[in-house]
Amino acid sequence: MDDPRTDEALMLAYRDGDAAAFEALYGRWRGRLYRYLAHQAADRADELFQDVWLRVVGARAGYEVTARFSTWLFRIAHNRLMDHYRARGRAIVDLYDDPEDDPAERMPAPEADSPPALLERREAARRILDALAELPAPQREAFLLAEETDMTLEEIAQATGVGRETAKSRLRYALERLRRRLGAWR
Repeated sequence: MDDPRTDEALMLAYRDGDAAAFEALYGRWRGRLYRYLAHQAADRADELFQDVWLRVVGARAGYEVTARFSTWLFRIAHNRLMDHYRARGRAIVDLYDDPEDDPAERMPAPEADSPPALLERREAARRILDALAELPAPQREAFLLAEETDMTLEEIAQATGVGRETAKSRLRYALERLRRRLGAWR
């Protein structure tokens, strides 16, 4: 029952009063947006997530296609994160996921998996989350936008308000750090 329209066409339809178009957009982007926010500000992810969607709803009347919908959406999310950081009196903060809320615990394992395989996957997920958490916030943001949304460098630059070369450097440094950190565990 997926809507075949593009994200941009859905947002234009929503702007023109089609509530089902918003539901389709929300369904497509809620998971990626939430993960992005959770990795950036775990303690406020729910609040930020709701606020971003409220801002999308509030901005619908003036929406025009000037970039991909994902770029527009994640620009709103980026701006909201910056507001969050400023309100807390910090330029950029590294916040970690709640250790009691292990994402590996929520993933159902195939029945054929043995307990050692499950333990190995859980440890790998923890290592990846730890490595992500150790990245400087601008690098983590560039990496998550590239991985979660398939944004191009130009779109990442536009969403985060920096030049293409800055976005490229942030992504390159993030990948280098992740490779070093995760390669050390092999």
